[in-house]
Amino acid sequence: MIDGPAVVGIDVGTQSLKAVVTDRALRPLGQAAVGYAPSFPRPGWAEQDPLLWERALGGAIAQALAAADVAARQVACLGIAGQLDGCIAVDEAGRPLGPCLIWMDRRAEDALEGIDPALLRERAGQVLDAGHLAAKIRWLKRQGGPVAARYHQPVSYVVSRLTGAAVFDHGVASTTMLYGLHAQDYDDALLAAFGIDREELPAIAGAASVAGALNADGARLSGLPQGVPVAVGTGDDFSTPLGGGLVAPGRLACVLGTAEVVGALHPAPLIDQKGLVETHGYVTDSYFIENPGWLSGGALAWLRDTCRLRDFAELDALAAGVPPGAEGLTFLPALSGAMAPEWIAAARGCFYGLTPAHGAGHLARAVLEGCAFAMRDVLERLAALGVATEAILLLGGGARSRLWAQIRADLSGLPIEVPDVIDASPLGAAMLAAVAAGLQPDLARCAAGAAGAVTTIGPDPAARAAYDHAYGRYRLLFDALRPLYGGAAGGTT
Repeated sequence: MIDGPAVVGIDVGTQSLKAVVTDRALRPLGQAAVGYAPSFPRPGWAEQDPLLWERALGGAIAQALAAADVAARQVACLGIAGQLDGCIAVDEAGRPLGPCLIWMDRRAEDALEGIDPALLRERAGQVLDAGHLAAKIRWLKRQGGPVAARYHQPVSYVVSRLTGAAVFDHGVASTTMLYGLHAQDYDDALLAAFGIDREELPAIAGAASVAGALNADGARLSGLPQGVPVAVGTGDDFSTPLGGGLVAPGRLACVLGTAEVVGALHPAPLIDQKGLVETHGYVTDSYFIENPGWLSGGALAWLRDTCRLRDFAELDALAAGVPPGAEGLTFLPALSGAMAPEWIAAARGCFYGLTPAHGAGHLARAVLEGCAFAMRDVLERLAALGVATEAILLLGGGARSRLWAQIRADLSGLPIEVPDVIDASPLGAAMLAAVAAGLQPDLARCAAGAAGAVTTIGPDPAARAAYDHAYGRYRLLFDALRPLYGGAAGGTT
């Protein structure tokens, strides 16, 4: 058992709720996860019951405390991070009126009608897309169901259940299509366009500030003492790079989870007139210029199950036996719509170039490469916008694949950095909690202390020509399939 206070960080993910327990210096002592799943009631719909998160919270914390040999009474603060773009309608008591429409949900396409993409791009730095919160709120209001007192994203929902406070940070707010980048507040013109009142949304505060203290319900749900301070927290697009040590510009963060998030820090907000990347608030004074991602680890999971492979290690081994370029086989990573090289919600994934000579290893290699090609799309757009990227910080479960890391190094020509802690979102949440509670002076100090060892994987110049050729084939394929997409670019259909 440690001497001194402990910190708990939580990540409310799509597939599981993860908890980490650290000491005051943010060194991880114990971790745990409790799994659950989303549901898909109709094509294009994706939901999750918020009560799944509530039920998972106490168990994950208890298991992490046991692994760390830390008593609940030693916990000095709690931080929450988690999936973005979910929408939960709640009543006056903060109870959910229905399921969370999670980030994969596309039912709100019709709710984009009449919204000016240029207005949104200039004021919010976002792409008009049905996955974002404002579209989902507009869709729910049009259904004529119970009148909601407020609409939450997953992080703010959990914080509200623990503390009674309805608040989220500037990063989460900047993903809603309702936030003015320059005003750093909700934008009146965007609120009016979507028909949403400020009072229907959480307040906005710094991610590393205190949202409130655990109330009686919060103590019951978490298993921690009443009165423990809870940080405002942030979305996993931001907590994961933070947990990986990203607090200053210079590196591209590539998070290989169910979805692949690719972005980098920049000192000022940027407006991408081509609409490939969005500008979001970050937990530091910088802005996160990112593409919020395509199914990447999710595509590997689909291929694993489809080919009846034992696990990702078998998939990796099969792909390693195939040369760069997958012998002419190309995969478009658009299983749930394209996010790169353009946002086209109606696009779908495909393999092109199949012959009788291709087998499961070629399919595996093509999926690994196709997702990396989309990363290169974002990397090149960031470079064109003047965003510095001198190395790639690889995070998330997919960072365990040395092959996938090498593919990305060879394709980009940049070194890949893989830190000891790759499932970094709970650690990022713990960092926010430590600063909020005064255990650490700032996030830069947190990142320096918690980064741990980093493995660097350099590019192989001999492989670059093969990848350049394969990448060009991928771009030609994307353009050739436009007549089949059935929709317009820019996130709408």
